[in-house]
Amino acid sequence: MMKLTVEAYLAKLTNLLLAPGTRAFERQQLVRAKQQVEGGASVGASWDQLKASLRPLAIRDNLTPDVADFYRAQTGDPEGAQTTDISAHFQHDLAYQERAIFAGGCFWCMVEPFVDQPGIQSVISGYTGGDVPNPTYEQVISDQTGHVEAVEIIFDTRRIRYQELVDLYFQLTDPTDALGQFQDRGGHYRPVIFVAGPSQRQIAEAAKVKVAASGRYVRPIVTAIEPAATFWPAENYHQDFYKKNPQRYRLVEKTRQQFLKFQHAQGDLRVLLKRRKAK
Repeated sequence: MMKLTVEAYLAKLTNLLLAPGTRAFERQQLVRAKQQVEGGASVGASWDQLKASLRPLAIRDNLTPDVADFYRAQTGDPEGAQTTDISAHFQHDLAYQERAIFAGGCFWCMVEPFVDQPGIQSVISGYTGGDVPNPTYEQVISDQTGHVEAVEIIFDTRRIRYQELVDLYFQLTDPTDALGQFQDRGGHYRPVIFVAGPSQRQIAEAAKVKVAASGRYVRPIVTAIEPAATFWPAENYHQDFYKKNPQRYRLVEKTRQQFLKFQHAQGDLRVLLKRRKAK
């Protein structure tokens, strides 16, 4: 257990109680833990009971994001609970900076492929396209707010072009599935390119036409192209998920990659057969 003073422990419990995403059951346990310490119990005794009540949800990875971060920090997994710096989202872009916003299924798998590209300065997981301000993860996955899970990519236009990011996006997603992506189903997983102005729209639409004309897909290309709306950064738990949860990430990413490899192989074969028929 990470040792906390009474003041620090109570402050963390209070912040979790104030967090809009904390569930009712979690709140009940947090209130009880807070009252125990305020009544004279030690932090250790309070935490032992709180940990026991949260453990069943933690084992199933079913704690809400902020509570999950707290639980992991207290149970000796500081790396998993480390705070990701998302300050770039709130800063004004410099003359050579631009932002791209892509939705392509679960945002856990949409970060690492872009982070590895040259000129990428920040990749932030978040929610966009909906009508509820500052939504929580649970609100978004309920499909009641209109948001999708997305990533905001801040990049250096001197080192990488928006066109390259759009091309990579189409390689990472299934452009024929409007009801989700891969094993992730629901409106909040639909594929969308959110464009910031006419230039990005022109590039995105041209790329979509190119994909449709490639002959690699039987079904229509349904990736939506919509105006960029407010982007709300997701809870810290979801930021840099591939770093904080490498084993779980690899399992999710493996399923995604298997589907893409099969789909791309089918596309290669389809194009090859068309070329042979044309001869």
